[in-house]
Amino acid sequence: MSAPFLITYASRMDSTVGVAEAIGRVLAETGLRTDVLPMSAVKDLSFYGSVVAGSAIQGGAWLPEAMQFLRANQASLRRKPFAAFQVCMTLAMRDAENYRQHVSTWMEPVRQIARPVSEASFAGALELAKVPSLGDRLKFRISVMLGVWKEGDHRDWAAIDKWARTLEKALR
Repeated sequence: MSAPFLITYASRMDSTVGVAEAIGRVLAETGLRTDVLPMSAVKDLSFYGSVVAGSAIQGGAWLPEAMQFLRANQASLRRKPFAAFQVCMTLAMRDAENYRQHVSTWMEPVRQIARPVSEASFAGALELAKVPSLGDRLKFRISVMLGVWKEGDHRDWAAIDKWARTLEKALR
């Protein structure tokens, strides 16, 4: 029996959790053993044959705990197939395709640490009630009022599913 796939994530408002769970479901449907875990719960990568890691984007960067996870596991991640995804509200903005190239640059620190064989960027979800700080909630509310983006779930489940279906081959 082959080693399981790990899908691990760092999230602030649960959008990234949902993406990781969807990727795990797709891989499990193909018969692969998968574990979907927050990065904070992963202590040892030796059990896993492949790793898919994802992070929410905050301020144009992966979350600090995600980058710490990658740095702490750099040697292991460089020895096994690795894929990465990021989830950000920038891709939910009007004219999001104009920003896709720029958003891909936010993966550069990840590329320097672990060299993903596959990577993807997805829009997230905006639920103002889940935004932790009052200041950030106000900024998002003003952005919504100005039409920068809309509150709600902007994740493209078909695109997530399509990318996830490429991972079995990419990570073997």
